[in-house]
Amino acid sequence: MFKRLASEALGLSDIGQIIPPQDYDKVDSDDYVFHEDNEKIYFVIKSKKDEYCFTNLALIHLDGDSALSSKRVLKRYAYSSYSVSNVLLETAGTVDMDVEIKFVIGDTPFSIDVRKSQLEQLKDLYKALYKISDIKKHNNEYLKLAGESIEVAKETLSHAMPQSAALSTQFDQINLSVFNWKKDKLDEYKIKDFGFVFEKYINN
Repeated sequence: MFKRLASEALGLSDIGQIIPPQDYDKVDSDDYVFHEDNEKIYFVIKSKKDEYCFTNLALIHLDGDSALSSKRVLKRYAYSSYSVSNVLLETAGTVDMDVEIKFVIGDTPFSIDVRKSQLEQLKDLYKALYKISDIKKHNNEYLKLAGESIEVAKETLSHAMPQSAALSTQFDQINLSVFNWKKDKLDEYKIKDFGFVFEKYINN
């Protein structure tokens, strides 16, 4: 504990700072946002070695080796491709100088320390990530159930229908209809843009 307090007192810890919206164009991760495709920054946490940029489409993580190195590794986690789970907010104790938000994207765990004075803003990010997690979980369960139902229906039809040319053509048409139905449902429930969630919960 004493080492941690000394580190914080000397400014050597990696406590992040929430960047205000008017300064989003000054952060490094802004260079990797697909503005051309209407990607928009909603929340940025910047520490000495890392930068976490939450957009409507993805988390952009500029991963630094250390506070003393300028070397960064760019990692991008699209919400449409990765699950969001285990969203937690850890508030500060009496002697703590930071609060912490934790979550998992795909199989990658994140634990981000933020200045204690910015807890209220961090609560907004917690709400947004928790909501995205909840929406993705619900939609994935629906798609799985719908897919299982369709497969059962296809199997039933394939065994019930005699193998004649006319019925074979009819079965191909049914397959095409099923494909189009699944594609429509995938477009509806496989959300790529979560801007509506950030707009609702982020109050910078």
